[in-house]
Amino acid sequence: MSVLALARRLLTARTAAFAAFSLLIVSSCSPPARSDYLEIITQDGAHRTFHIELARKPDERERGLMYRQSLDADAGMLFDFQSDQMVEMWMKNTYIPLDMVFIASNGNIVRIAADAVPQSLAIISSGQPVRAVLEIKGGEAARQGITPGAKVVYQLFSSGR
Repeated sequence: MSVLALARRLLTARTAAFAAFSLLIVSSCSPPARSDYLEIITQDGAHRTFHIELARKPDERERGLMYRQSLDADAGMLFDFQSDQMVEMWMKNTYIPLDMVFIASNGNIVRIAADAVPQSLAIISSGQPVRAVLEIKGGEAARQGITPGAKVVYQLFSSGR
C-alpha cells in the first residue's frame, strides 16, 4: 500500500471517529429544562424568589443537577412528579451540596433535607407523598429562613398563581 493510500485511510478513519464522537456528545446533551421563577413565602412572611429550571420529563428528572459545578443562591431546579407520591432522591454524580425542599400539591413545604452530600448514593426520602422537589444550593434554605410550613407559590400548586 502506498503512503498516499495509507494516509487517506487514516484520515478517513480519524474523520469517522471524530464524527461518531461528536454525535455521541451532542446526543448525550439534552436540551436545557424550561426556565421560570417561583416564590417562597417563609413562615415570618418574607418573600424569596428563585430562578428555576423545571424538570418534568423522566429524563430531565433523572439528570437533575448532575455534573454542575456551581449553583447561584437564587437558583434551583424544580422536579415535578405530576401528582402526590412518595419520592426518593440521591446525589449520584452531583458535585455540589444541595438542599432538597419537598413540596405537597397545595404548595406547603413538608420537609427539607439540608446539605445533601455530593455524590452520595444514600436515598433521601420525602417522608410523605409530595408533588415536587425543589433543589437549591446547600445551606440556602437555612440562610433564607425557609422551613417546613413555608408556602411555595407557583402554577403547579393549588395555591399557585
